[in-house]
Amino acid sequence: MRFHSVVLALSLTAGVGPVLAQAPQARPVEERTAAATRATSPITVDGRLDEPAWQVAPVERGFIQNEPREGEAATFDTEVRIVYDEAAIYFGVVAADPEPSRIVVTDLKKDYAVDGSDAFVILLDTFHDDRSGYQFATNPAGAKWDAQLANEGRDFNVNWDGIWSVEARVTEIGWVAEIVIPFRTLKFADRDPQTWGINFRRKVRRLNEDSYWSPLPRIYGLERVSMAGTLDGLRGIRAGRNLRIKPYVSTSGSTVGRLPTRGDFDGGVDVKYGVTPGLVWDFTVNTDFSQVEADEQQVNLTRFSLFFPEKRDFFLENAGMFDFGSTGGGNFGSFGAGAIFYGSRLSRVPQMRLFFSRRIGLSEEGRPIPIVGGTRLSGRAGAYSVGALNIQQGEAGGVPTANVTAVRVRRDILANSDVGAVLLNKEAAGPGYNRVAGVDANFRFGFVTLNGAVAKSASAERSVRGTGNEYAARAFAQYQDRTWQFRGAFDAIGGQFENELGFVPQRGVNAQTANIARAFRSPRFPGWIRESRPHWEFELYTRQDDGSLDQRFSGYHLPLEFSNGGFAEVGVNTFAEAIEVPFTLNGARRAAVAPGRHGFTEYFALFNGNPSAPVTPAIRYSVGSFYNGYKRSYSVGPSMRPNEKLNASLNLQINDIDLPGVSYVSTLVTTRVNYSFSTSVFLNALVQYNTDTRQISSNVRFNIIHRPLSDFFFVYNERRDERTDLRLDRALVAKLTYMLAL
Repeated sequence: MRFHSVVLALSLTAGVGPVLAQAPQARPVEERTAAATRATSPITVDGRLDEPAWQVAPVERGFIQNEPREGEAATFDTEVRIVYDEAAIYFGVVAADPEPSRIVVTDLKKDYAVDGSDAFVILLDTFHDDRSGYQFATNPAGAKWDAQLANEGRDFNVNWDGIWSVEARVTEIGWVAEIVIPFRTLKFADRDPQTWGINFRRKVRRLNEDSYWSPLPRIYGLERVSMAGTLDGLRGIRAGRNLRIKPYVSTSGSTVGRLPTRGDFDGGVDVKYGVTPGLVWDFTVNTDFSQVEADEQQVNLTRFSLFFPEKRDFFLENAGMFDFGSTGGGNFGSFGAGAIFYGSRLSRVPQMRLFFSRRIGLSEEGRPIPIVGGTRLSGRAGAYSVGALNIQQGEAGGVPTANVTAVRVRRDILANSDVGAVLLNKEAAGPGYNRVAGVDANFRFGFVTLNGAVAKSASAERSVRGTGNEYAARAFAQYQDRTWQFRGAFDAIGGQFENELGFVPQRGVNAQTANIARAFRSPRFPGWIRESRPHWEFELYTRQDDGSLDQRFSGYHLPLEFSNGGFAEVGVNTFAEAIEVPFTLNGARRAAVAPGRHGFTEYFALFNGNPSAPVTPAIRYSVGSFYNGYKRSYSVGPSMRPNEKLNASLNLQINDIDLPGVSYVSTLVTTRVNYSFSTSVFLNALVQYNTDTRQISSNVRFNIIHRPLSDFFFVYNERRDERTDLRLDRALVAKLTYMLAL
């Protein structure tokens, strides 16, 4: 790396050293302590709290706001009681509300959007390590959401699913929830008595108010485990054997064009075993993902590959364990993404990910490749976080068999920092292999975050054209308090860095990114405005071979956050891009961008309404020059939720592009309809239409949770040509899973 590049990456945090001495303590000055009461008689989870144990359990109350009026008492009182027996821990919640008819519930589905409804969320730090824990959330209709976190939210696994139950109901004084979490769902140390970290969050949606039992500054959320309170009184409890066996059977029928229908019957099994209180060993045989939702289509207006997120459960679980060089929210920090606030801009270069699980079991075109079996060890062992994955991939469509290994180890150091290493290996049939090894370090001191990483690749044969080295590296620094945010980063991706298990959108470049943001809250603002956070973003990409410009971006944005959760923003983005070889912008329209240096500017405005209203408008409009032409873009995305059972949304994207020799309009329509018959029966539909391919695709899924973590799925997929009205392909899948928890 060049010295001046590193200086630029870190310059935004210059002068913050004295702040380290003023950083907030790891725990509140007046730490809160709760006591759990042992039940002497059975508890029926029915949302009524009428058993004797609830009457004698201590009451925890006194929630404090961190949004919108940090430090003030919550508008409405919340009472929490904690009871346990030899098998489970119970929480009784009474959420007072003088106007129960105005309580907001927008969804019933599993893993619902927590902030869209009134909600109550529990944080449990069962190892009391001030770093990791579990979250469980519910709303007044008893919908469920859960997650597992480590490193105070830098690894946040919302795809973790635990066995637990809740019953909730609205009453004349507010709403009540009764929650039971079996001890076998949790991991905790083998000691007696137990002391856990604990915190609670209550959301009052119509006021857009968040309050916490153990108070938190506004810049932090419930994932700030080190500022939680303490739970005492748990004695004589054990985590159990923690063995789960989940077999499945499936049957399917598919048709391509006018060919005869083909049928299939299949089966497999997943096993999860708790090796220690902190480590889980997973096994999978003949892994099946036929119930997974289809990808959302995207319009590519750049020369880089599109990024599609992982949706398969096996790979989503504990995915954060394999993040590398991360400052939170992804692999290798924010390479190529800058620091994006409020979704104002989609970076032209997608974020690099050192380990990207969609490289396993899927072809480059997104077609399934059979997974014969695999195993994964993940979790914590003392001060270490461990993730080890091995998958045997079958052969399909000319893609040879391959064995894939990913190993990730992190060691906690200091109060809230870690160092680690990663090893990736892909052994394809024959002599081919690709390996990547790297080390990283992540430091957090109060308001300051520092991050660094370096990785190197090695392959049997080079498949990447061009010159350059086989390294990828980054340095990152951030300072953030209630008012200011400064970010700076330097990333380098060598021209010969080859990673067959990662997502690498661009090679042979150095990237320098910066961001400055200032938050304003003032009593002079009208009541409907909560905050404004104007910010400046900058990205500079230069080619490593000669130091010339690859591309440059600068953006000036003025956002407004409304008191009801809505949002608006205006801004201007300027681009400069040096194109060496022509690239196709739209193959169907024969639109291409010629070589040369292109400078262009985008002016945009966007508005998103109240996300919990029965109808939420959303619109974005941008206009300006585009390469050597002109572009107008319109995005309209209203969503409707007339009640908690029905949610529907429409997303219409229109790009009106004029280039020398060609003018065209590209339209993409995405429609979603979700209907929840109850908190365990769901119907979801995703319908998409693209004018470039002139195809209509449909993905309809019916799901019944017939027992905890056990499902029945019925899935229908279809693609149809709009011009001929002919069905291109169709598939029907029925799948049954059954969880045995021992």
